[in-house]
Amino acid sequence: MRTHYKNPVFDQYMADPFVLQHEGYYYAYGTGSLSPEGWPFPVLQSADLVNWKQNGWSLIPSGGDEFWAPEVAHQDGVFYMYYSAHGIDGKDHQLRVATHTSPLGPFQDAGKVLVPDQPFTIDAHPFQDSDGQWYLFYSQDFLTLDDPYRVGTGIVVDRLLDMCTLAGEPRVVIRPHADWQLFKAQRSMYGAVYDWYTIEGAALRLHNNRYYCFFSGGAWEQDNYGISYVVADHVIGPYSLPSTHQQVLLRSVPGRVIGPGHNSFTTSPDSDQEYIVYHAWDPGMTARRMCIDKFDWVNGKPIVHGPTWTPQTIT
Repeated sequence: MRTHYKNPVFDQYMADPFVLQHEGYYYAYGTGSLSPEGWPFPVLQSADLVNWKQNGWSLIPSGGDEFWAPEVAHQDGVFYMYYSAHGIDGKDHQLRVATHTSPLGPFQDAGKVLVPDQPFTIDAHPFQDSDGQWYLFYSQDFLTLDDPYRVGTGIVVDRLLDMCTLAGEPRVVIRPHADWQLFKAQRSMYGAVYDWYTIEGAALRLHNNRYYCFFSGGAWEQDNYGISYVVADHVIGPYSLPSTHQQVLLRSVPGRVIGPGHNSFTTSPDSDQEYIVYHAWDPGMTARRMCIDKFDWVNGKPIVHGPTWTPQTIT
């Protein structure tokens, strides 16, 4: 059966979209509007990856005034939502976890900070390796110039002792290293001024026994925002630097798509075709909306057939 679509597939603000497949349905979570009661994270449901219906909001807040980038893992009948929140106990963005027995929630916060020794952590991405072990990729800040890396936000990975507890042994996956990853020049941070670069939004794929960490870089409100990747032979690295200093998978198309990024992955309903799910600004920069495009491996390299803005077909 052919299903036709045109990006965006959900015409409301839906940034940092993460799609979970469970028992014949797709569930999408993202950074978006709050409910009238102040609940974050709209949750969408679809049977075909194209037609989405919102099923309310998915997280019961426990304080805080900003909530970013939810991702959900399923283990032993429990769904775990990893997200970052700002302002709880007066702190900057910190990673937290919430649970429920349904993918629709509402998720209840577990009452713990996952990385208490870091002042700023965002964009948690849970990944289960082929041996069943879970890991958590996330972004934190780095203030040292360590050639070839630059000052700014980068990605690390740590092992999960259980679904709510990290081992506390983070390993660097990738830090900013290229001009296109500039977030803001002369940015005031941590009592100093830096040219600040950003890498965030990790998404892992295991392909032919190699680990591909896809990431977004640049300034999320600018046209330099896009997606690239690094590769390793083990889930905790070391990960190789990209061979090219540009957004190799998704980048802006002037007048059509601005700042495509922060992706997740899923498959078509028949599981024959992989898809990348990401957000992008419309040309008028009115909202970041959820988009999908075909994702393939060609000669061992990942390829995205996009970003698209014309009619497409899921078969």
